[in-house]
Amino acid sequence: MTSRMPIGVLSLALLAALGWAVLSLPLRPAGLTAASLAKLPESGVTNPVTAVLLNYRGYDTLLEIGVLLLAIVAVWSLRRGEWPASHLHDRPLLMPLLRVVLPVLLLAAGYLLWIGAFAPGGAFQGGALLGGAIVLVMLGGLARRALAFERLLRAGLVLGVIVFAAVCAVTMLLTGGLLQFPAGTGGTWIMVIESAALVSIGLTLGLLYFGGRPNAHHA
Repeated sequence: MTSRMPIGVLSLALLAALGWAVLSLPLRPAGLTAASLAKLPESGVTNPVTAVLLNYRGYDTLLEIGVLLLAIVAVWSLRRGEWPASHLHDRPLLMPLLRVVLPVLLLAAGYLLWIGAFAPGGAFQGGALLGGAIVLVMLGGLARRALAFERLLRAGLVLGVIVFAAVCAVTMLLTGGLLQFPAGTGGTWIMVIESAALVSIGLTLGLLYFGGRPNAHHA
């Protein structure tokens, strides 16, 4: 009973501190909405969300892509992946479905990548669709040979981080600031980053479903 007293006191103190923090918040916070919208024409895109993620606070997005890379590294270090059951005679509708769905998913992923500069979309949304397409390919038993090329898979997984870091280095040389794009070129740099990130995100999500490092005998 006595040992629980300090924990109870600390819990009450934390609750009081959180309550004070919430009550001290202004009723109408000013925020940065007006300032971010005012600089939107200089960001290189017209979608405010994309401008925030890849221009105003690009460091956060770089770290997010790095977290995905760490996730797949952790999964690969734990175990070998297991190939999904591929008894297609028990699923006669799967292959006809894949012939229709896979091209649509790939087109939709590319569309979301492109439209992200103007409307809701971008590399993460397109990467989710690409990851779903990879999962369907695995379920259909169509990726056994692809999984044998581990070096290519690794290159695709690190592509997003490498390109992002390269853009950081180049913009540092050009403007003196990390991810501070030269005037009038923000849209091009953002598209380069997002294109590489789309590949890495899609591969990461698909290979996370595989559940481990590919085996050479999957070919």
